[in-house]
Amino acid sequence: AVTQSTNFSSWHQVSGEWRRRHLLPLFRRSYNRADAIIAVSNAVADDLACYARLNRNIISTIYTPLVPTDIKERAAEPTEHPWFENQGIPIILAVGRPGRAKDYPTLLRAFALLHKKRRIRLIILGEVRDPHKNQERIGKLQTLISELGVSEDVDMPGYTHNPYRYMARAALLVLSSVYEGFPSVVPEALACGCPVVSTRCPGGVAEALDEGRYGRLVPVGDDRAMADAINATLDNTPPRDKLMERGASFSIQRSTDAYEALVASLTGAD
Repeated sequence: AVTQSTNFSSWHQVSGEWRRRHLLPLFRRSYNRADAIIAVSNAVADDLACYARLNRNIISTIYTPLVPTDIKERAAEPTEHPWFENQGIPIILAVGRPGRAKDYPTLLRAFALLHKKRRIRLIILGEVRDPHKNQERIGKLQTLISELGVSEDVDMPGYTHNPYRYMARAALLVLSSVYEGFPSVVPEALACGCPVVSTRCPGGVAEALDEGRYGRLVPVGDDRAMADAINATLDNTPPRDKLMERGASFSIQRSTDAYEALVASLTGAD
């Protein structure tokens, strides 16, 4: 069985010439020889079928098991970040390793636009494993933050083993990605009752938010649209129980059941 977790065409566009020339034929051979092909979202499955020239009917969609069973307990753990002590200032949250795919510059520009109209704060969690690359990317973001004049209200504390405690306390989570497979932070945030604003990037984000029913979607790279969506969400927060119910759709148990059913179909087990 082969699993596709990212939008194939978008990955291909940002990959180097060597990868495009040598890996694409290898991928296509692997898919054609597989007993089962699994995509993490319908959007990823559609893209893979088109780009790898596969019959869409042979691709199964099984959502990645994203929401842990103990998420409520972990979300209730205290966070030591001092900003959460002041409940009067909304905190925007972003989670993910800095890089081209996450497009944090667009998020920062959107934040700066809205920051001129109302007092808000932004926390970006995540870091690159390579210390040198992490320092380089964080440095570029910090330069932009300084140029935008929002240094006092943006913090990048790095990696945390428990982002759920931040999600449970943030005013909303923003996903500014250029492309995704099926981003774990979206259903995780929903399961914590945290509103979401996201780009309508290739992949499964729109699917996770049910085409905007559970969170506003904006065009990729559009900082003004993102700022407006954040502002509208802050002014009209959706019910937490509605968000948490949607997040539960992506639980580990549901994904496990789907994988067990697929294995049974391949082996002929009852």
